[in-house]
Amino acid sequence: MEMINLTIDNKPIVVKKGTTILDAASSIGIDIPTLCHMKLHDMNIENKPGGCRVCVVEVKGRRNLAPACCTEATEGMEINSHSLRAVNARRTVVELILSDHPADCLVCAKSGNCDLQDLAQHLGIREIHYQGSQSHYREDTSPAIIREMDKCILCRRCEMMCNEVQTVGVLSTINRGFHSVVSPAFEMNLDHSTCTYCGQCVAVCPTGALTEVDHTGAVIRALSDPTKTVVVQTAPAVRAALGEEFGMEPGTLVTGKMAAALRRLGFDYVFDTDFAADLTIMEEGTELLGRLNKYLAGDKQVKLPILTSCCPAWVKFFEHQFPELKDIPSTARSPQQMFGAIAKTYFADKMNIKRDDLVVVSIMPCVAKKYESGRDEFAVNGNPDVDYALTTRELAHLINLGNIDFKSLPNEEFDNPLGESTGAGVIFGTTGGVIEAAVRTAYEVQTGKALKRLDFEELRGMEGLRKATIDFDGTLIHIGIAHGLGNARKLLEEIKAGHSEFHAIEIMSCPGGCIGGGGQPYHHGDVEILKKRQRAIYAEDKNKVLRKSHENPYILKLYEEFLGEPLSEKAHHLLHTQYFDRS
Repeated sequence: MEMINLTIDNKPIVVKKGTTILDAASSIGIDIPTLCHMKLHDMNIENKPGGCRVCVVEVKGRRNLAPACCTEATEGMEINSHSLRAVNARRTVVELILSDHPADCLVCAKSGNCDLQDLAQHLGIREIHYQGSQSHYREDTSPAIIREMDKCILCRRCEMMCNEVQTVGVLSTINRGFHSVVSPAFEMNLDHSTCTYCGQCVAVCPTGALTEVDHTGAVIRALSDPTKTVVVQTAPAVRAALGEEFGMEPGTLVTGKMAAALRRLGFDYVFDTDFAADLTIMEEGTELLGRLNKYLAGDKQVKLPILTSCCPAWVKFFEHQFPELKDIPSTARSPQQMFGAIAKTYFADKMNIKRDDLVVVSIMPCVAKKYESGRDEFAVNGNPDVDYALTTRELAHLINLGNIDFKSLPNEEFDNPLGESTGAGVIFGTTGGVIEAAVRTAYEVQTGKALKRLDFEELRGMEGLRKATIDFDGTLIHIGIAHGLGNARKLLEEIKAGHSEFHAIEIMSCPGGCIGGGGQPYHHGDVEILKKRQRAIYAEDKNKVLRKSHENPYILKLYEEFLGEPLSEKAHHLLHTQYFDRS
């Protein structure tokens, strides 16, 4: 590997040939501000259009300023990253952006988390010297995402996520010049497009141009209504990231503090989606074994590989883009929807609460869960199984509204019966976790033998595509894992072509799985933050007394008292779904 020598701010440095000025500076702790640039290291994807010109630096011997994000360092280069000329140019660029930007920071959903706001503060901009016409576009509100393109700065980060990472292809820059805007084709509404609501565009947007639909107000009204019983469920990935909103290190587990905070907010019962994850394994695992045993018995018409169905963005993706494969995924509902169905039947009956008087709130790392909870098939006579879905960010906002000192809260337990879970339930929060949980149960059910090890390291990791072979006591099960819809597409193309080698495939829409969900605290593409959250998930699993879904005593009691057995008629009615051709 050829190395080159250069100097940045009078500091000598040696880097690989081909390294950008921005990366070279970062490697020695010099921070050059950016807006449009974003790099996903583990995915080898970089957004470097150089369009915003915020990262310009002065290079000795060069007449014009160089954009650091897309200018390669060369041998002997001398760079001044913060010369007065460069700083003045940055200030001018940001003032020009602000001159065509709404001045509604006080009511903007991204206020306090806005890169443009932070940059203006960093550069000390107190007035805007440029006046002129302001662009204006209509607001577009979908079931999960709000587009306010007046706030778009054309950084095109969302395009990169939608097109290169997720390969959904909904967002692109349309029109020309001053009227350019990032939009679906023909400026159609987002809910008329093939958008999956994965929220990765929201996660990387540096301003308030893309935000989630906020259910906080509706939840506050429900909590204030004395005629309603309000229960809450919390997804596994939330506990590994919520603390970041209160200044804690990424990967800090806050399970007990989260339960305590939810009680103080006034929820009548605080439950855990991990319970429903264990329930999902009972249904999905049984479905897997049913298909697998038919295949091993010689039935070559059986639908394999079976695909996991926990992720609503992934479900919408294949409904739009691979509808001919809609009979292959498991029919099991997601844990969120299983929980809602059980809460509004089994739990409501036990507590003698009318369905219409029970409000189910979900705390999710995912923007698409808002869309999922509103799907028609998950409602009874217009009453949804899950009434409202809040993101991790929304929960943090709600806790702050309640003036709760989160860090000082004691650790509290979830309520029962829908709060008891195993380690298999908690690992649903990371890529590879759903299939590992399924293997723990499917192996023991299939073989009648106890597993000698519960940690399937071969199913773990952060590579976008992984595969492993698990020995079911002489029967080899081939498993595929994908996170990020671009990687999912590769596996689906193989299935479509008849070339898939797998018996089962886990797919999660977001990079890293739910830990990297579109509703999590903003990580700005920092994969190290995702890895810390992942380690926290596995740590919680290890600390659980029970680590296999079929050993959860409250799950066993649910089947005994209410459902009968996995895949029973009642289980099919409440816990399974169907998919639709949305092409």
